[in-house]
Amino acid sequence: MLRNSIQGRLIATVVISQVLLAAGLTFAGAYYTERRLFSNLDAAMQSRAMSVAALVRYSEDASGDVYFDNSLMPPSIDPARPDLFVVWADRTGLVARSANWPQELNIGPEGDTHWKFKSTHLHYRGLRIAQVPILDRESGPTFRPQTLTIVYASPTAHVREEVRKAGIFIALASLFLLGITVLLALWGIRRGLFPLQHLASQAALVSTTNWELHLPQSSREITELRPLTESMTTMLARLQRSFEQQREFMGNAAHELKTPVAVLKSTLQSLLHRPRSSDEYRAGIDESLEDLERLEKLLQWMMRLARAEQWGHGALRRDLQVIDVRTTCEEAVERIRQLAEARQTKLNLSTNGPAPFRADPEDLQLVWTNLLENAVRYSPEGRSVEIAVNNNDDWVQVVFQDHGVGIPATDLPHVFERFYRGDPSRNRATGGFGLGLAIAKALVEAYGGKIIAESQQGEGTRMTVSLPATKT
Repeated sequence: MLRNSIQGRLIATVVISQVLLAAGLTFAGAYYTERRLFSNLDAAMQSRAMSVAALVRYSEDASGDVYFDNSLMPPSIDPARPDLFVVWADRTGLVARSANWPQELNIGPEGDTHWKFKSTHLHYRGLRIAQVPILDRESGPTFRPQTLTIVYASPTAHVREEVRKAGIFIALASLFLLGITVLLALWGIRRGLFPLQHLASQAALVSTTNWELHLPQSSREITELRPLTESMTTMLARLQRSFEQQREFMGNAAHELKTPVAVLKSTLQSLLHRPRSSDEYRAGIDESLEDLERLEKLLQWMMRLARAEQWGHGALRRDLQVIDVRTTCEEAVERIRQLAEARQTKLNLSTNGPAPFRADPEDLQLVWTNLLENAVRYSPEGRSVEIAVNNNDDWVQVVFQDHGVGIPATDLPHVFERFYRGDPSRNRATGGFGLGLAIAKALVEAYGGKIIAESQQGEGTRMTVSLPATKT
């Protein structure tokens, strides 16, 4: 469940981090307490050891020998457990040891300053102090002063007990704070995820009749949600536009199909309305064939547009060869030359060298033919149309420039839409369907390129096609 829940993951992360923090605080607190208590124990043992050293006396014969006066023995650090001590003089040797010194415990004057050991089922901490002068002072020609080495050990049971109590206290306090922190985290996480839940509920209301996300301004200003809301808003705008285009396409396609079908039906009905001569039948059949040809051409263009869009979205795979873009432009010019001569329009093609590109030549010829046909049709008679093929390191650019009336600024953003006719003169008489530029754009984008339309009324239109250059 946690794997599939953001809230569960966040809560688990908070709980685990707080548990680790509580364990770390407990360990650190117990360790610090133990160090401080052992430091205090060392200071207390050093004080007791010096008190023991003060009980060592020189003998009255001034020979330098020493003895131990146990009449003022200092109390044990832990009243419930007696301390251990042993005293050596550098010449006399062993001077004294505590009455409870275990017989099996063998500790000499040489060794570490601090250490731990276990004796009689008790844990001790030992302290060794060397070169301690005897406080008792004697004089005389035969007096020989000595120094002491003292080993003092104290049980550590009370220290361990204090450390355990401190650890338990810190652990309980950490668990209490952990519980409060988890509750606050639960409240904060749920409150923090509320805008996301609200976003999901609003997204569920999106439909073909409602394309907007109705979010409060507070949700839109959340830093983490802003990229998501912006991307969803952009996506919905694109989906709405695509849906509207699809709906317009269906309506326009139905309208375009309805016209030749209605004309064809009317022609055939008129032929059947009354007996006619063979010439009348032939004329009616010829007119019907023209409508069928127009209908067939419309269907072919629609299928070509659908295939181009499918290929552009990766639905179709094609094995392509490297071709020269100049050659496809030259062939397109030859296809349009008859139309250009009929309108007394001159076609000028210029290149700056080979322009290799991996493509189907028929696709590019179709793109150039559509662009050239538009340029020639909307250029005044007797003017020229320039085609320039430029190849650089990154792009192959093909530019079509005419000198016609231009495209109005309101129509320019829509020229590549399917069935769009900005010029009302484009009707059945001109043979235009409004699909040529849409097919050109779909094919160019399918090859990873882009097409840009620029126009100024009264000066003409420039169509620029940019294709990613093929490295050879």
